[in-house]
Amino acid sequence: MTEIGPYSNYRLTVRLQLANTPGMFAKVAAVLAEEGANLGAVDVVSATADCMVPDVTFDVRSEAHGEQVLARIRALPDVKVLSASDRIFLLHLGGKIRVESKVPITTRNVLSMVYTPGVGRVSQAIAKDKSNAYVFTGKGNTVAIVTDGSAVLGLGNLGPEAALPVMEGKAMLFKELAGIDAWPICLNTQDPDEIVRTVQAIAPGFGAVNLEDIGSPRCFEIERRLKTALDIPVMHDDQHGTAVVILAALTNALTVTGKRMEDIRVVVNGLGAAGTACCRMLLAAGLSHLIGCEPHGIVLRGDGQQLRACRTDLTSCMTPNHPQGTLQDALKGADVFIGLSVGNILTADDLDLMAVDRIVFAMANPDPEVPRELAASHCRIFATGRSDYPNQINNALAFPGIFRGALDVQARDINEAMKLAAAKALAETIPPAALSEDYIIPSVFDKEVVPRVAKAVAAAARETGVARRRNKLSDDLRRGDG
Repeated sequence: MTEIGPYSNYRLTVRLQLANTPGMFAKVAAVLAEEGANLGAVDVVSATADCMVPDVTFDVRSEAHGEQVLARIRALPDVKVLSASDRIFLLHLGGKIRVESKVPITTRNVLSMVYTPGVGRVSQAIAKDKSNAYVFTGKGNTVAIVTDGSAVLGLGNLGPEAALPVMEGKAMLFKELAGIDAWPICLNTQDPDEIVRTVQAIAPGFGAVNLEDIGSPRCFEIERRLKTALDIPVMHDDQHGTAVVILAALTNALTVTGKRMEDIRVVVNGLGAAGTACCRMLLAAGLSHLIGCEPHGIVLRGDGQQLRACRTDLTSCMTPNHPQGTLQDALKGADVFIGLSVGNILTADDLDLMAVDRIVFAMANPDPEVPRELAASHCRIFATGRSDYPNQINNALAFPGIFRGALDVQARDINEAMKLAAAKALAETIPPAALSEDYIIPSVFDKEVVPRVAKAVAAAARETGVARRRNKLSDDLRRGDG
């Protein structure tokens, strides 16, 4: 049963009309208690001698639980439910993002400069030299968030319309954390050829492309083809953003436990988009002993040299139809478990198969591969993707800084060196003296994260020759504030 935590996503505010008699509200409170709903605020909207109208806020476990509670309240004599609102849906009313002008159009003179005829001179300058688009338009600070709605969060193939609120949220993170203008591009096709052609067609208006919530294995082909075809950065965040944060968290976890990357044995369970990218990133960082598992068992194993040689296409090293053992076989003597799969597949006995000072990253959402209350006493370090536990591995720690750094130098690509630099900078955001079992990765609200990651990514882009601009503009000029 899902617990009701301090940040419940199922909070209802219900407006009731009650008979104004002693003990009437106590009956409502009793129903909430019987149903296990957490009573919050009670605000009286109006009252007369005959009736009282309060707004009652309470948390429930799920939508179904909320409907059950409302049915019980409606069944009470002398109680009428006037309205019921869900704060999540209220927050999304009308969408969460909008476009705003940087220059107020208050006079005819301003209008003639920002639009015709004055804008024509700027268009001619860009026609003579396309690189001027980075100077005189928002291209250099704009990201297209492209999805086909085939893998929305952990909810599955919901389609482009259902993906839109998620992409709007992603755009908010780009803006709030890194000052980047991003826009959702939700495509009504799941054909790789059509997706590639569409993104190529719209690319002139953007400085980078963030592929999002596109199902595996199509996401690999789409990213590869777009990276080849376009001269702007393309990154599938579900793969690489997650992998960067995992590497940063593991780097600090190894510091806490006194282990070394080249010595440890790592088990990755779930070789979809994120799992495969995680394997590639860890091998690039020097990992020597890796086992990859799917639901039917071990499908990827080998020494570091062998796997590193095929890390650009790990599928060539996989044996999907011939598992080489079970997940439990893989865990024997392993130092690290990284779960990018489904919840509640591990037991305490499974964890006890691992080496001492074991590190467990259980990132299935909303339920980790092993519950925290069970794992806490059976591993040295425990991390999840949840915000209500310590050590949240959240790709929002990576993508804002990665794209900020790439845009700052007008990079043509986001390459392996840039991602490794991002992971190193993210790990080093926490001073060594501050590291602990419950603090191996910084918060998404840590103001140091994006600048550190962006600086490291920009430097790596210059060093690897993918940067067009050697010296970035000042933040004020770049963001149009100067």
